[in-house]
Amino acid sequence: MRIPRIGISLGDPGGIGPEIILKSISGDTSLPEAAYVVFGDAWVLENEAKRLGIKTELSRWREETGPSAPGLFFHDVRTPLTKVGAGSAAKENGEASFLYFEAAVEKAKRGALDGLVTAPISKSSWDLAGFRWRGHTEYLEQVYPGAIMTFWSELLNVALLSHHLPLWEALGKIRKDVLLGFLRGLHAALERARPGRCELLMAGLNPHAGEEGLMGMEEIREIMPAIAAARSEGIRVSGPCPPDTVFFKALDRADTVVVALYHDQGLIAFKTVAFESGVNATLGMPFIRTSPDHGTAFDIAGKGVASARSMIAAIALAHEFVRSTVDSG
Repeated sequence: MRIPRIGISLGDPGGIGPEIILKSISGDTSLPEAAYVVFGDAWVLENEAKRLGIKTELSRWREETGPSAPGLFFHDVRTPLTKVGAGSAAKENGEASFLYFEAAVEKAKRGALDGLVTAPISKSSWDLAGFRWRGHTEYLEQVYPGAIMTFWSELLNVALLSHHLPLWEALGKIRKDVLLGFLRGLHAALERARPGRCELLMAGLNPHAGEEGLMGMEEIREIMPAIAAARSEGIRVSGPCPPDTVFFKALDRADTVVVALYHDQGLIAFKTVAFESGVNATLGMPFIRTSPDHGTAFDIAGKGVASARSMIAAIALAHEFVRSTVDSG
């Protein structure tokens, strides 16, 4: 049985990415069995390991032969970065973090990796470096238009119809055809990751899910027809549920995924219950991508106090989803 191959990109070198990666792969942490390949500047990781007093042995990754056993590997991504400015957005850090991520994605696209775990990047740093994407998911969407942003934790799971859009633009996507296409893609992705297990719970848009048209017609005109069409195709979806109760209904139900209609509708609830342990997972691609559900934490970067809890959870979830794909393949 083939072992999963999971890449880990270093994230913004001025944030907590290098720290939480080292804490996650150090001897104190028991990771699921896989070949883990860290993508980044070797000197950045070495300097961080010395600062933290962490000793971790990483072998050079030789893609042409591939790992024959589980272990920790490193792929040195050469960048123009010569000095790390910790604690704030910077053009040089943005360029480096993008190159780490891009290198890992290219390997995944070619089938050399089954999954990718991305440490946090700074959108401001990417912007300063001239990259137009708002984050990892937006970059992946240009290659895989069916990419879906989802969030996972022990208490709550959420999928987003839209994410980093102004609210007025996000509301324009709440149409029957868009919703039905999204439900089809999400169902197919979940069947690969957790075959036969997941059910979908659709949130309404308006207070009380429209109160039968008294507080808005979107539920009647767009959302309910999309749900009915999806159910006729065998997709396990119910709703629309009032937005103020839908998350309570899904709480502590491991295989229930709330379909939120825009970014903050889903993430206010999710981050309330899983800010330090939640995982962002991009589904709907040939490979799995996960990430800690927090940012670069510039305010604590370089202080050695960052929690690796979400990073460890991101690695574990990537392994679970990849394992299902590898086993079924």
